[in-house]
Amino acid sequence: MKIVFTGGSTGGHFYPHIAVAEAIRRIVAENRLIEPQLYFLAPEPFDEESLFSNNIAFIRIPAGKLRRYFSLANLISPFITFWGTVRAFFVLFKLFPDVIFSRGSYGSVPVVLAARILGIPIIVHESDSKPSRAVLFAAKFAKRIAVSFESSIPYFPKKVQGKIALTGIPVREAFTQPLPEGAVQELGLDPSLPTVLIIGGSLGSKRINEIVLSGLPDILSFANVIHQTGKDNFGEVSSRSGVILKSTQGAGKYSAFPYLTLESLRRAAGAANVVVSRAGSTAISEIALWKKPAILVPIPESISHDQRTNAYAYARTGAAVVLEEENMTPHILASEIKRISNPAVAGAMSKAAEGFANPNAGRLIAEELLRIALSHQQPK
Repeated sequence: MKIVFTGGSTGGHFYPHIAVAEAIRRIVAENRLIEPQLYFLAPEPFDEESLFSNNIAFIRIPAGKLRRYFSLANLISPFITFWGTVRAFFVLFKLFPDVIFSRGSYGSVPVVLAARILGIPIIVHESDSKPSRAVLFAAKFAKRIAVSFESSIPYFPKKVQGKIALTGIPVREAFTQPLPEGAVQELGLDPSLPTVLIIGGSLGSKRINEIVLSGLPDILSFANVIHQTGKDNFGEVSSRSGVILKSTQGAGKYSAFPYLTLESLRRAAGAANVVVSRAGSTAISEIALWKKPAILVPIPESISHDQRTNAYAYARTGAAVVLEEENMTPHILASEIKRISNPAVAGAMSKAAEGFANPNAGRLIAEELLRIALSHQQPK
């Protein structure tokens, strides 16, 4: 049995693949099935360690990205996609997997096209409240379509809506349970103060970092801060925060990291009273499963078509507030953190988060992948 994963240009697109792979392994072990061969076909491996630890083989397939802004790179993107489709065709012809799981994004297009030509069954999953062009394209010939937001269903053509299942977003099993102890002691935070966890997406956010640093003296007057800056931003944030901490005597209440590993993020989530985050669908699902009050700062719609709609869809539950990037100031951010840190407000928001995310999403998709894969192996 062979299963191919495709699509994964960001952490939000990539890590649900890992969650589904984990679920496949559990189901296979429970039912004593033959271990399937798993492959990830994409322009980049994104997280080679996660692929290796889940025994997923990576095969590079080039893909052209169509940017939403003017760029000369858009002129060559169709040619890269064409070459990627040719390469994907021969790779899939050689492997001939039993089913393909596509998460959308530009990196999935060549693989989905080649799978269509070869007649390989496809399951497509849309994480966001507004489907991407890659997902809408693949949905036309997908065997099954999984979605995370009910509000995304009307965007799909009516003729494919009968294939749609509301599954939620697959989240790695370890992420469903934050660790309640460890971060406060390990980082030397003040246990008498609330803690805010700031995550600017898998690559970090310069804009969020700038606002946090400008508002840091105010925030540290009433809270601890755990700040994931992004690898490329860490040097600058460390330098600037070092000056601020000396003048505010905030040392011990602020900890910055270029990137939080799985275990570090679980400990940080366990310590956090409030989470400030971008509004990627996977990040929202993780925060909802943690049952943590959230301040969501979506990427502007001119850059990302989905984050703003994701943010407001989640905020309607009462579990989060949305701060638009162009309207956010250091004072507004600090004021919202302080307001939400109030136990009564935080408690109500935590309760509102219950039931939004489905901790079994990965298993639901894994079961359907295995069902299709096994039926694909049966003689016609």
